[in-house]
Amino acid sequence: MLVLVCLGLGQAHAQGPLDFLRRGEARPPASKAEISLSFAPVVKKAAPAVVNIYASQRSNRARNPFEGDPFFERFFGGAPERARQSVGSGVILARDGLVVTNNHVIEGMNEIKVSLADRREYEASLVLRDPKTDLAVLKLKGGADFPFLDLGNSDELEVGDLVLAIGNPFGVGQTVTQGIISAVARTQVGISDYQFFLQTDAAINPGNSGGALVDMAGRVMGINTAIFSRSGGSHGIGFAIPANMVASVLASAREGGGVVRRPWFGASLQPVTPELAETLSLSRPVGALVANLVPGGPAEAAGLRRLDVITKVDGHAIDDPDGFGFRFATRPVGGTVKMVILRAGKTQEVTVALKGAPEVPPRQPVTVAAASPFRGLTVVNNSPATREEFSVSGMDDGVIVSAVEAGSTAEQVGFRPGDVLLAINGQRLSDTASLDRAARSRTSLWRIVFNRDGQTLTTTLGG
Repeated sequence: MLVLVCLGLGQAHAQGPLDFLRRGEARPPASKAEISLSFAPVVKKAAPAVVNIYASQRSNRARNPFEGDPFFERFFGGAPERARQSVGSGVILARDGLVVTNNHVIEGMNEIKVSLADRREYEASLVLRDPKTDLAVLKLKGGADFPFLDLGNSDELEVGDLVLAIGNPFGVGQTVTQGIISAVARTQVGISDYQFFLQTDAAINPGNSGGALVDMAGRVMGINTAIFSRSGGSHGIGFAIPANMVASVLASAREGGGVVRRPWFGASLQPVTPELAETLSLSRPVGALVANLVPGGPAEAAGLRRLDVITKVDGHAIDDPDGFGFRFATRPVGGTVKMVILRAGKTQEVTVALKGAPEVPPRQPVTVAAASPFRGLTVVNNSPATREEFSVSGMDDGVIVSAVEAGSTAEQVGFRPGDVLLAINGQRLSDTASLDRAARSRTSLWRIVFNRDGQTLTTTLGG
């Protein structure tokens, strides 16, 4: 069972007995004095920037009008609770009070409070949420000169490096655990869209989601997000989002706009299996195979072809498509990236432009206000940019759900961001205006065709 968890940590460091560790000297303790060394100096500097997050959703809505409908129950589940609460951790990463946490801690919540280690409490506003990475950025309201942590370079970590995790497991209060980096590029974990995680054996438990994993210099190397566990407790297999991914999300939050700007590759990739490796004359099954290209996209413009195998991105080895996704997504829009590819058994280097996905057609958001199952939905037009933003693949028609208002009819029905609405009562949806018109119709029956996670479904609801 996969259990989401958290940890949080603090700030800079002072001179102390762990200096040989901070200098990166890889050697065992040389004396009894070194064996008795303490992590306390790191913790004292780190702990003030760790926060507890309390989020809630308040709703005074009436009974769900679609409760009991067999199609509703089958495809959308039961009615949500009237009030929901979530507890997690976060890390202050800027003096002005920017806090990073997990998106799943605050998702769907409309009230967020943050408690500092010194017991000060602040309300927080949502600056940006990024479900693709399971990260969210908050801004503390009021106050100034907050304690904060610096982000480290997660690419510098090696298996075996010491790390600390600080958080509030099970609500018992701020707790510190220590361990090592168990893996630096763990993929196919199934937590978020970008499958590239740090793995650690530092004990992390439920209640810690959104906290930090820090090195011996007190720098944030990752945001802890989940553990593998059969019991719900820690078994020494924890996962953290690398700091370099956090940095790209934080940069987008500072730029404003509420959306993470990422480069668009314009191609679909697949893993290199042992059978494919043999067919392509590869010595071993590594890299990301180009399966399809979007006409006119950056990959095609750079000269990439189907069956090319990408083995490096800016000097970093690529083991699989998840590794490529992380390396490419953390590059800033506007520049270029160099890739090493294998084509017909020969190595080549290509340069790919880092461009955002085009918004063609424009998104033209519409929020449905008419009394219907769609009331409270915000939808946008289907384009390469919106498909990239909401992790939609294989669907280039219909309209994409971008938001669902808390407590609305649409939330009660069970619509989610990323759903693609294709047709209503036999009428195909060509753009957001067509959905708005359909939602205004007077009808006693709603027959809805939509796509969720690559599966096209049809449901019928009473009017």
